Amino acid sequence: MTAENQNAAPGRALVTGAAGGLGREVAIQLARRGCVVAITDINGEGLAETARQIGAGAATEIMTSDFTLEGAPEAAVGKVVARWGGIDILVNNAGYGVIEPFLDASYKAWTRTLALNVTALAMACKAAGRVMREQRSGRIVNITSPGSRMALPDYTAYTASKAGVDSITRAAAVALAPYGVLVNSLAPGMMDTEMQRSTEADLARANGRNDLQAFLDERTRRIPLGRRAEISEVAEAVVWLCLDSPKYMTAERLNMSGGLDKD
Repeated sequence: MTAENQNAAPGRALVTGAAGGLGREVAIQLARRGCVVAITDINGEGLAETARQIGAGAATEIMTSDFTLEGAPEAAVGKVVARWGGIDILVNNAGYGVIEPFLDASYKAWTRTLALNVTALAMACKAAGRVMREQRSGRIVNITSPGSRMALPDYTAYTASKAGVDSITRAAAVALAPYGVLVNSLAPGMMDTEMQRSTEADLARANGRNDLQAFLDERTRRIPLGRRAEISEVAEAVVWLCLDSPKYMTAERLNMSGGLDKD
C-alpha cells in the first residue's frame, strides 16, 4: 500500500471468476496484502480450493453464483456489504468465450458470452459503484483483452464482449469520478489458464492444426517478449490497480501482453 493508506483498514474486495486461473491468484494476492476477500464463481469446488489456498487465517466469503442470472451480481455485492459494511475493491474477472467461425456463430454462444462478459460486469459495476459513491472511495478493475481491438473471425463474440468491457470501463469511470472512485481495466495477453488452453485447443482444431504444441509454440513466438505471461505477474498488476495505482488514474486500460498490444 502507499504511505498514506498503510494505516487504513484492510480493503473489502469482491473477485469474480475466482475458482481458478487469474481470479484465484488475484484473490490470494489481495488476501496477502491484508484485504478481506469475497470470491464468486459458478464452480463451487474451485472456489473451495481458492479459499483453501488463501488460508484459514484470512477472512473469506465464498459465493457460488451464476452471474448471468438477473440480480446475481447485485446480490453478491450486497453480501459483501452485509458482512463487512462496505466494498472497496471489485475485480470483474469472470469471463466466457467459445471458438466459432463468424458465419456459423450460434445465438446461444453469443447470448451467453454477452450475458456474462458484458451485462453481468455492468451490473456488478453498477451495484458496487452505488456503494462506493456513498463511501466516496473505491476501485473497480475490469479484465478486458487485447482481442477487443483485433479482428478475430473465429472468436468474434468474445472480442466484441471485451470491446464492451472497454466501453463500460470508460463510462463507469466518468460516472464515478466525482465521488473519488477509480475504474480501470487490464488487458492480459496469453497466460497458462484453463480457459486459455481450452480456447487455443479449439482454435487449433478450427484451423485444421493437428499438432497442438506446434500451434501453441507458433503463437508464443509472435509475442515480442518471447514468452507467455505468468498468472502471478498478471495478478500483481491487477492488485496494483486495486491498491497502489495513483489516485489520478481512472478510465485507463493497462496493457500487459508482452508487446502484442502496443497502443
